[in-house]
Amino acid sequence: MNDTTIGFIGAGNMATSLIGGLIADGWPAQRIYVSDPDADQRAALVSNFQIHSSADNLETVMAADVLVLAVKPQLLSQVCATLADAVTQKNCLVISIAAGIRLDDLSQWLGQHRLLVRTMPNTPALVQSGATALFADSSVDAQGRDLAETIMRAVGLTLWVQSEQQIDAVTAVSGSGPAYFFYVMEAMQAAAEELGLNSDDARLLTVQTAFGAAKMALESADTPAQLRHKVTSPGGTTERALSIMETAQLKATFLQALSGARDRSIELADMFGNSDE
Repeated sequence: MNDTTIGFIGAGNMATSLIGGLIADGWPAQRIYVSDPDADQRAALVSNFQIHSSADNLETVMAADVLVLAVKPQLLSQVCATLADAVTQKNCLVISIAAGIRLDDLSQWLGQHRLLVRTMPNTPALVQSGATALFADSSVDAQGRDLAETIMRAVGLTLWVQSEQQIDAVTAVSGSGPAYFFYVMEAMQAAAEELGLNSDDARLLTVQTAFGAAKMALESADTPAQLRHKVTSPGGTTERALSIMETAQLKATFLQALSGARDRSIELADMFGNSDE
């Protein structure tokens, strides 16, 4: 599969992370192309990874066997309009990492091209610890799905969802999810400072505890609920804290918050899909 040439349209943070992950996984630099109007971004990628770069998107499309669209959602319809003929000519696999862009809209913008995979990565991909959900059009064969998964796995975990509608739920859970954990860490650090710890110590203890808990959850066969039970002694300090959280209906708050994020994801997809009309 490493004889496949990958072209990136856009050289922002997510594209940079994917390129870095692919290179680290052994993907040949000469098999990676990127185009972006920002000369400084292109120069940085060439300097760091010795890949091909261009200011011309069409040059990248014509060189690529698979194309990764790493463009801001509000700009994607305009960019796709300039690529449609070339993509149709190449008949290449197209992977979108643009949030909120449905496959039907992407296909329309690309001249009814259907070899499409929609993905929803998250920002921990920037440190190769991402979680990415994928959904492929029915026109994409097993080889195309494997290729898309290989590319996205370069920055973390990947999973396929059963329907495109589930991408909206993924957006609410893992797409927006890092901000929820940052918010919890922010609240814990602030509480720790109120309890008398200095800012540096409060931050270090909070962040390391979050990391350790996530690592335990990833490596254990137990569910989060089972892990919580194991560290909650009857009548102890943890039980007291958790009972206060239960009284505050924290679980119900999370359900309400994630439902709101899911609904907003649907609204934005409608908005982006109508942006060219």
